Amino acid sequence: MSGSLLIVHVHVSVKAGAEEAFCKASRANAEASRLEPGVVRFDLIADREDPAHFVLVEIYRDSAAAAAHKETPHYAVWRDAVAGLMAEPRRSVKYVNVSPGDEAW
Repeated sequence: MSGSLLIVHVHVSVKAGAEEAFCKASRANAEASRLEPGVVRFDLIADREDPAHFVLVEIYRDSAAAAAHKETPHYAVWRDAVAGLMAEPRRSVKYVNVSPGDEAW
């Protein structure tokens, strides 16, 4: 596997009743993140069966773009806004692109 894209799935479990506040903050962060150079995709998805489970699907050109994302003002606003909404610490899984090739993105 030689893909250079960095794909990150961030799993978040929010407290009951905090779903709408989490979505609001996360939508704002996702919209701003999509404008960053080096960000290929930045999606917020919700679990159909568990309304408290969300996943951020983040695709970066490389690890430098991912590091730059964490230095943006909108990331800091999001991080602080959702910290108290989480039922447990968020966790991330990093992937490498396999198919389609990076050039397709």
